Amino acid sequence: MGKAKRARVLDDTEARAYSKSIRVSPQKLNLVAQSIRGKSADSALAELAFSRRRIAVEVRKVLESAIANAENNHQLDVDRLYVKEAFVGKTMVLKRFRARARGRVGGIQKPFSNLTVIVREREETE
Repeated sequence: MGKAKRARVLDDTEARAYSKSIRVSPQKLNLVAQSIRGKSADSALAELAFSRRRIAVEVRKVLESAIANAENNHQLDVDRLYVKEAFVGKTMVLKRFRARARGRVGGIQKPFSNLTVIVREREETE
């Protein structure tokens, strides 16, 4: 006798991938996530492949994971997928210090972020 199965939060035409504790500030990660929102999955992957930002590699992995989840777990058509949502969350901040002149310290913050990518299948148009 276990718990009842939790209802699915997403629609039947959606799939999600989530990555936590990415070592980059949420502001920088959001710039990359913003560049793929609303685009088709193919063009979003191409955008990330040629992006000059370091974190685009991690975002590409999460997007590929969302596409794989859509294909394998929810039997969605990969050719009709687009990025419905890509949002960033703030998580922990490592606090470090650096010795400065005259016995003082300079604070250093090393922020981490979470990334969620939701892909959705486009409706058929006739």
